[in-house]
Amino acid sequence: MVRAIVCDIEGTTTSLSFVHQVLFPISLQQMDRFIHDNWESNLIREELLALDKPSPEEASALLKSWIQTDKKEPVLKSIQGKIWKQSFESGEIRGHVYPDVPVCFKKWKDAGIRTCIFSSGSIEAQTLIFRYSQAGDLTIYIDSYFDTTTGPKRDRASYGKIASAVGLSAREILFLSDVTQELDAARMAGMQTMHVLREGAVQETQTPHSTATSLEEVRIQFTTSS
Repeated sequence: MVRAIVCDIEGTTTSLSFVHQVLFPISLQQMDRFIHDNWESNLIREELLALDKPSPEEASALLKSWIQTDKKEPVLKSIQGKIWKQSFESGEIRGHVYPDVPVCFKKWKDAGIRTCIFSSGSIEAQTLIFRYSQAGDLTIYIDSYFDTTTGPKRDRASYGKIASAVGLSAREILFLSDVTQELDAARMAGMQTMHVLREGAVQETQTPHSTATSLEEVRIQFTTSS
């Protein structure tokens, strides 16, 4: 029985193009100014200490290089979340979600199934995408958020930590992602898995995981009682 569903964001609830063509360019464009304006503030003090760079220019250059190579660095993800916060709160952008996402989130909530998020983006960034989504505030349906402070997404131990955090056995949790290596790690930890292949996704010739093209298909296959 599935009692909780852990969703990846990019490619699962949200389009790859929104992340790479909207969010990443915003953080690239605003990084220099953001680091310069907050160089001596408390807002990003811990992140700057972790970067250990002597000037705003060097810190910003490093962070922008990480964006361009899609590094999953927690320091970068934290700073990006703070940059995006301004854009979301101002109404400049709205978080993309596929149409089935709010429908299924609500059905799972009504059925007593917990919905959690696990993404390489910071918890702050995750919350922004769902709070300011095109479908309205979806945070009312989400019980927990996890990012790489829990552990790498391709590390089996990360999923064990998530199971412990939500107070369930791994076998009671279903993990959804578009990345095989993440699904492999979740399965090794004992979770049920579903490979979500949205329209336009590259279909792998072989996958050891059940597949679906939407969250509605996931709901029908795993949570039909909901």
